[in-house]
Amino acid sequence: MERIRVPRPGGGHPRTRPDRVGGDKAYSSRRNRCYLRRRQIKHTIPEPRDQRANRRRRGSSGGRPPAFDKEAYKRRHAVERTINRLKTFRAVATRYDKRAYIFHGTVAVAAIRL
Repeated sequence: MERIRVPRPGGGHPRTRPDRVGGDKAYSSRRNRCYLRRRQIKHTIPEPRDQRANRRRRGSSGGRPPAFDKEAYKRRHAVERTINRLKTFRAVATRYDKRAYIFHGTVAVAAIRL
């Protein structure tokens, strides 16, 4: 997340904080949520069933459930499909390239071909 740089159209410092982050249940840890909350980034991460049960078991000390936007989570499907289409290219799926900048170039070429 620290490498995110979105240039501003009128000039100035690039944006380093996204408006929203989406993830699946694997990214639902307390550490991830605290990091995003500290940086004031909205997130759409579903809560796994076991975490939900543990929170309910603790009662009022378990806290309230995290906010979850179902519509934003549904839009994540388009991103997942795009990534799966990129993985049809063997060099992207297996990551033969050792250096990050070469791998980024490989992904860019695959995206152009799509």
